[in-house]
Amino acid sequence: MAEEEERDVRGTDGDGGGLLAAAGVLFLDGSGRLLVVRLPYDRKHPIAIPGGGWEPADGSPRATAVREIREELGVTPELGPLACVDWSLDPVRPPIAALLYWAAPLRPEQLAALRPQAEEVGWWGFLPADRAASALPPKLSRRVTACLTAPRTAAPLELEDSLPAGHSLAHLPRHSPAPPYTRTAGLGLPPGGGPPERRPPLEHSAYLAGLPRIRAEVRLVCTDPDGRVLLLPARAARAGWTLPGGVVRADRELPRETARRELAALGAERSPGRLLGLDWRPADDGPARLVYVFDGGAVPEVRPGPADPRLCAPAEVHTLLLEPDQATLHACLTARAAGGAPVELVRGVRPEGAGPSTRGESGTT
Repeated sequence: MAEEEERDVRGTDGDGGGLLAAAGVLFLDGSGRLLVVRLPYDRKHPIAIPGGGWEPADGSPRATAVREIREELGVTPELGPLACVDWSLDPVRPPIAALLYWAAPLRPEQLAALRPQAEEVGWWGFLPADRAASALPPKLSRRVTACLTAPRTAAPLELEDSLPAGHSLAHLPRHSPAPPYTRTAGLGLPPGGGPPERRPPLEHSAYLAGLPRIRAEVRLVCTDPDGRVLLLPARAARAGWTLPGGVVRADRELPRETARRELAALGAERSPGRLLGLDWRPADDGPARLVYVFDGGAVPEVRPGPADPRLCAPAEVHTLLLEPDQATLHACLTARAAGGAPVELVRGVRPEGAGPSTRGESGTT
């Protein structure tokens, strides 16, 4: 896995540049060693974990992960829960929403059937966690180490530029420098080998401009003492209502900064609470979207606007919210009541491998 608009509270779109998305897979063997691959086309960062960039034909980042493993290694992975989501920054490219997934250990017959694609994988092998951490590029190293260090029950971890945020801070140190970057040194690999370093066919900026983008959005779950949820009128193009929130200005802010900005627009000068859910919305009539749903806390005294907000009991949201927003809200209320990790969703429903289905669940706190 390689290193990788604005809307106000009423729903007005703008342009924040969008972001890239990528998915990687964490395979551990029976000794706890991590599967890594050598990229024959990348001499600067030759060691990686298997995975790659999201494409518009992929129904979700999970589908990206499965497709990439099939293409790179010739086997179909059995994906488990989402391990982390990392908003990865870089001064020369758009931000990347980098998602890592746990996978079931490869069975002996799968290991025997591995057929690496020569152009993508020049070598593969299992490394102890500390050696993998040194061989991987620093940001990817911190991202992977966070997943290996935190308890599985904390997943998916919320990371910002490979550092913990939100609930992840309860399980990981705030600043954890990556170990010295050794690349392939000490791995016993033959020097060079494989195709020459691959270069984009276009000038680099044009190449980046041509990569598919997604949009990131933030939604806030704000409730009153009776457990009623704050809803706002949806934008004119849609009927019904929506949770407060807006589009992340991907070229200048992190999702938590967006959430704070949107809370301020509601009259609440405070930081958002826990990340409750990550909901992937495949492209229908626009770009695919990754929706961060945060705990917005107590309902603020909303500033006057062109339409009044509503407070709605969770059991009655079907009268105001459209699908999949209903399912997303119920799943996130359940996660908030449980007090644990965020839920991974696709159109408001947990995908296979992510955990128990949330369809029809609701919370009241």
